[in-house]
Amino acid sequence: MIEFTRWPDQFARHYRAAGHWIDAPLTRGFQAQVAARPDATAIICGARQLSYAEADRLATNLAARLSAHGFGHGDTALVQLPNLAEFYLIFLALLKIGVAPVNALFSHRLLEMSSYASQISPALLIGARGHELFRDDAFLDRCEGLRLALFLGDGGPQDLKDWLNTPATLPADARPTPPDEVAFFQLSGGSTGTPKLIPRTHNDYDYSIRESVRICGFTEATRYLSALPAPHNFAMSSPGALGVFDAGGTVVIADNPDPTLCFPLIQQHRVTTVALVPPAVALWQSAVLADPGAGAQIASLDLMLVGGANFAEAQARRVPELLGCRLQQVFGMAEGLVNYTRAGDSEAVTFTTQGRPISPDDEIRILDASGAPVPDGTPGHLAVRGPYTFRGYYRAPAHNTTAFDAEGFYITGDIVERVHGGNLRVVGRVKDQINRGGEKIAAEEIENLLLRHPAVQQAALVAVADETLGEKSNAIIVLRDGEAATAMVLRRHLLALGIAEYKLPDRFRFVADLPLTAVGKIDKLRLRQAEFDLQQSRRMTL
Repeated sequence: MIEFTRWPDQFARHYRAAGHWIDAPLTRGFQAQVAARPDATAIICGARQLSYAEADRLATNLAARLSAHGFGHGDTALVQLPNLAEFYLIFLALLKIGVAPVNALFSHRLLEMSSYASQISPALLIGARGHELFRDDAFLDRCEGLRLALFLGDGGPQDLKDWLNTPATLPADARPTPPDEVAFFQLSGGSTGTPKLIPRTHNDYDYSIRESVRICGFTEATRYLSALPAPHNFAMSSPGALGVFDAGGTVVIADNPDPTLCFPLIQQHRVTTVALVPPAVALWQSAVLADPGAGAQIASLDLMLVGGANFAEAQARRVPELLGCRLQQVFGMAEGLVNYTRAGDSEAVTFTTQGRPISPDDEIRILDASGAPVPDGTPGHLAVRGPYTFRGYYRAPAHNTTAFDAEGFYITGDIVERVHGGNLRVVGRVKDQINRGGEKIAAEEIENLLLRHPAVQQAALVAVADETLGEKSNAIIVLRDGEAATAMVLRRHLLALGIAEYKLPDRFRFVADLPLTAVGKIDKLRLRQAEFDLQQSRRMTL
């Protein structure tokens, strides 16, 4: 059994009585489709089309072989794959036998993967030989307690495809973990130096999926383009691929959201629904403006879900105009809370807010700096408690003391205001975090890594506004006396430490000193203002 922070008994009883928690495993929705519509297409990945029955057969093969090797309840797995059908097959297989995975992004490199391995001590590792980390087996030495590693493209006894395709029978006693136990770990964007893991139970995650499917109107006819990284919470459950499987629809897999890749897939497979972050929406809109004929390729598209970063009103209003589909805004977090605009909402709600919570038992507090509630229409700190919002990061007791208040409300770090009958508008962040096109970058993590370079005396990472990505990151550097370094040198330094490339600062600026607060900390407010002023002055000189 994996230890985690549970909901207090009185909350658990209420969530069950209200029908939120139904004590069923996360495999529930998929298995219902296997029983009811086995021949319906579940996944399209390149030239492959897998029915619900075929996908279940492959997942069962892997689950059975892993079970025969002693894997089951209490074991954890570290999984890293690109957007492929195998990602979902592995997730289903691990759920079937109660192994709890961390699903890492394919862009993660040595630093992030080592952190996950140290936190969960995986018994099982599944990766792709095409990733730089697995071109040899050196990383395996970092995984204490590892019993087995499987690789896509291995070509030997560790070949994942062989484990998926070799027929095997699942033992009668193999089953998912109990519904109120950990099903898997979701990734947090975080604002501190160490990536945090979020334990998600079957009950809480399944409820979020079911309600998302209902609110977004997913059905058997839904054909969903999965173009964001598959492990992202947005792409998994809001409603995501798991919501599609719950409804009996079809997931069409794309490697990335580039319109030159996605538009032909939409046309070929009559895709009806897609989830994107705002920078990808901007690319799609630009593609249609550049080539009006491109609009014909996406004529089947009915619904676009947009979340992951702030979405400008002007850009939101162009979705139906340029892309010919309905817009549904999403504001959610891997830690739990999910908000949607709804079908039938006014234009003011659809285009200027990020929607309202999915559950009547989502408890929302918007607070000022002293912790007092603010009136509607006034920005404040968002705190939330509810049936699918977690109660504590995994093995992070010190961090949890500041992430939660005494009543169990999660302090999200978002600045929001409540408008238009309970809808939320996201206006900023408190946490020291950059949201670069939907990818969260913890400033402290990058600052600490920059300080490892012998030439760097001080480092600060701050966000600057960007029309395409929402935010970019600027690194402000103070060098040691007599030392020299350039932006290229520091980028190479960071890459050598093994960080994901999206975390690299977009710009470096070298200064003589950094402004400090009264207590001697780096004054990020003054730095952000200085970077904003510089940005404005550059625009004026162009």
